[in-house]
Amino acid sequence: MKPLLLAAASCTVLLNPAFAADPVAQRQEIFKQYKQTVATMAKTVKGETPYNKNEFAKLAAHLDALAQQPWQHFPAGSDKGKSEARAKIWSKPQDWKAAIAQHKTETAKLKQTAAGGDLAAIKAQFGATQKTCKTCHDSFRND
Repeated sequence: MKPLLLAAASCTVLLNPAFAADPVAQRQEIFKQYKQTVATMAKTVKGETPYNKNEFAKLAAHLDALAQQPWQHFPAGSDKGKSEARAKIWSKPQDWKAAIAQHKTETAKLKQTAAGGDLAAIKAQFGATQKTCKTCHDSFRND
């Protein structure tokens, strides 16, 4: 039920014309979902919550789906206003695209690893995936 409500709320927000015109708001909403998903996964990886293979695999699949979404919401000039994006995204597009590609690769590996259920392998791949997040933030985000 909760995922259904989240999906309905997301659709409502995304269909709002004011929201659709604001690429910063669009990508921030996606990254908010990233943060929630990663935080839940991190609790499992750290041993703070019990490991449930099926639930973790669903989270990894959701993260992989999210990894395909925010990049289109970085049009030129969208580093102004409430954005935390650095201009380097647009001045060094090859570096930006390489960082995105690496993140997508590691996120896909996490999805695959999570489906296998080996918690030790999941922990290692979760770390590799998180490293791509940190690398991108260090280079392309004003934290």
